[in-house]
Amino acid sequence: MKPSPGMDAVSVIHEYTRIACLQTTWYHRPMATSSALAHPNIAFIKYWGNRDNGLRLPMNGSISMNLDGLFTRTTVSFQPSLPFDELIINGREVTGAALDRVAYLLDIIRGMADIHERAEVLTENNFPSGTGIASSASAFAALALAGSKAAGLDLNERELSRLARRGSGSASRSIPGGFVEWAMGTSDEDSFAFSIASPDHWRLADCIAIVSASHKQTGSTEGHALALTSPLQAARVADGPRRLEICRNAILNRDFELFASIVELDSDMMHAVMMTSTPALHYWKPASLGVMNAVRQWRGAGLPVCYTVDAGPNVHVMCPESEIQTVETKLRAIDGVSDVLVARAGGAAKIVTNGE
Repeated sequence: MKPSPGMDAVSVIHEYTRIACLQTTWYHRPMATSSALAHPNIAFIKYWGNRDNGLRLPMNGSISMNLDGLFTRTTVSFQPSLPFDELIINGREVTGAALDRVAYLLDIIRGMADIHERAEVLTENNFPSGTGIASSASAFAALALAGSKAAGLDLNERELSRLARRGSGSASRSIPGGFVEWAMGTSDEDSFAFSIASPDHWRLADCIAIVSASHKQTGSTEGHALALTSPLQAARVADGPRRLEICRNAILNRDFELFASIVELDSDMMHAVMMTSTPALHYWKPASLGVMNAVRQWRGAGLPVCYTVDAGPNVHVMCPESEIQTVETKLRAIDGVSDVLVARAGGAAKIVTNGE
């Protein structure tokens, strides 16, 4: 930047002063920081397979419930002095593919806000990551909210859901609260998630049987890309609207028997696609099958309970809140179950302060 040719001496002095002020403002602009908290979610009607991998537009709609008590907390700081984005997860600096994925979403935010600063991202989970408890959902929902706020954007829920979707499809569902539906839409504009019922609409609980805390070898992003290699995926997708309607009605009417039947069917259908993909994906472990078999037996004996399994070995066992103690005790007695996490319906992603 320099004064224009032909300016008189006084004008040149004024122009240099203006340029110096602009440069001072750029290099010494206060650091923009924001923190957000988001919950993972458990999908009752699963998202598996994209029709557009870049935009993460799903092949079918899905329905889920946010999990209160489990969370990702993320702080984003845009800093002019940083030469590149930095990612610290649970106190450990992370590079490679994980950082690239975070930087990709930050680049979208930077483009929306017309800023260029790199960011420091500090994030922590209070539950195991990469084990089928939707850690990417809460992570990218929190990143979308904290990052957009730190960049000076004020996005509404629909816009935030669309943004979070670009980092992780299931993250779109962790933006709204309670029981959530993600519409597959026709494009980027109308593929977003919204609440179909508040957290207190139905007092359900998710008792998560932990059979492995190890990070899965094949992540969901890679798995989605394999979905169409299964001969079962087309039938699964074609039947999606029917399962969505049944699940939605079961939730709105608090019909546990109907809910149990469709949730277990949908989970088994997704894993059938995984197991018949090329290469095949086998997320279940012997203890996973042990829990699922036990749950079916318990329900047959009159206990209101059902299972669903995301892309991982751990089994989500749904039941009314009144049955938590019974279900948790039974799960802990099963060989191979190392722990049980209990979560009720959770709220929306939110901005938090340092003390929260």
